[in-house]
Amino acid sequence: MKMRNTLFALLLLVASYASAQVTSRNAQVPANEKSLYERISKIEKQNDWFNLYMNMHGAFDAKFNQDGRNGLSQGAFNMRQLRIEAKGRVNDWLSYRWRQRLNRSNDGNGMVDNLPNSIDLAYIGVQLGEKFSLTAGKQCVAYGGFEFDANPIEIYQYSEIINNMSNFMTGVTLTYDMTPTQQWQLQILDSRNNSQEDTYGAGLEESRLPLVYTINWNANMFDNAWQTRWSASIMEETHGKYMYYFALGNQFNFSERCNMYVDLMSSFEQVDRKGIMTNIFGGQANFGGHNMYNAMYNSLVAKFNYRIKPKWNVFVKGMLESAGIYKESDNVAEGNYRTSLGYVAGVEYYPMDTNLHFFLTYVGQNNFFTERAKAIGKSDYCTQRVSLGFIYQLPLF
Repeated sequence: MKMRNTLFALLLLVASYASAQVTSRNAQVPANEKSLYERISKIEKQNDWFNLYMNMHGAFDAKFNQDGRNGLSQGAFNMRQLRIEAKGRVNDWLSYRWRQRLNRSNDGNGMVDNLPNSIDLAYIGVQLGEKFSLTAGKQCVAYGGFEFDANPIEIYQYSEIINNMSNFMTGVTLTYDMTPTQQWQLQILDSRNNSQEDTYGAGLEESRLPLVYTINWNANMFDNAWQTRWSASIMEETHGKYMYYFALGNQFNFSERCNMYVDLMSSFEQVDRKGIMTNIFGGQANFGGHNMYNAMYNSLVAKFNYRIKPKWNVFVKGMLESAGIYKESDNVAEGNYRTSLGYVAGVEYYPMDTNLHFFLTYVGQNNFFTERAKAIGKSDYCTQRVSLGFIYQLPLF
């Protein structure tokens, strides 16, 4: 409770210094690019009622040191992201957005919200006035952080804390544009997509209100030099068991050619939602058929971009993360059990005045186990991947 009060006090204190336009979440769209329909028909669109996009991220991946094998483990082509998206504005107060993954199962059986996990977004937006708006339907959870905020096709490797989260849930969000430079969001969503047993395992009492509550603050400050994506969330996982999640995302724009972001994230889970600690101890079988209790995850993510030429960008990204137990339970001692160091470096080439770009990246991760973990048979290991591919949000209509 003390941590949450301190966080909200800092939000209110810093908010008074904002001085730049707030940008929306997950809204990367090709700038000034005509759709395929406009190019073929030579008819310019006259309204914003319907826009259709294909989101693609494909590459040839060479993976090394995977699954306990040394050296080259696999080389193969991989369409990592393939999503179709429609969005538009019906009138001056009503909008909509839908996005679906084409390379994920469409089976909706057993889903809490009766929607398959292949659907990321399916919502309407209602403008309630000059400053207030409402979003209703399946949407992105308003967790903070710039890695989380980015369009998924732009991410070469997520941090583990985000890679093991459920990011799209059904519910409502109330948005308050306090000033042109500051935005607050209050969100109430389902806390899970699948059944409780599929999410946490068997033998736990089910919550009557499996919901996640999030407050989010987005701002641009000091003439766009500093942008924030901060959030605090509380989730009822099972009956009487909660998850507390905090994220402080900060982006620094040094010039038009150079920027970086730094995300700090922490998750305290009375039932291990991400499953990393449960898997370290051999799975649910060692904890009565369900995930273990009192898991703790911390993450520091930093990415630096530099546009060396108008069509060339280079970047480096680092991820320092830890997994542990914050309170002893089930004969598992309190403390850290694993520290992981992730690193990504790459070069991107933009051949046109669109968001199409080709890339060459190197991705690696070193996992270091503490003596506590080595005592149960864990050993340090590392993985690497080299990828050559493309990213494009193609406007179809």
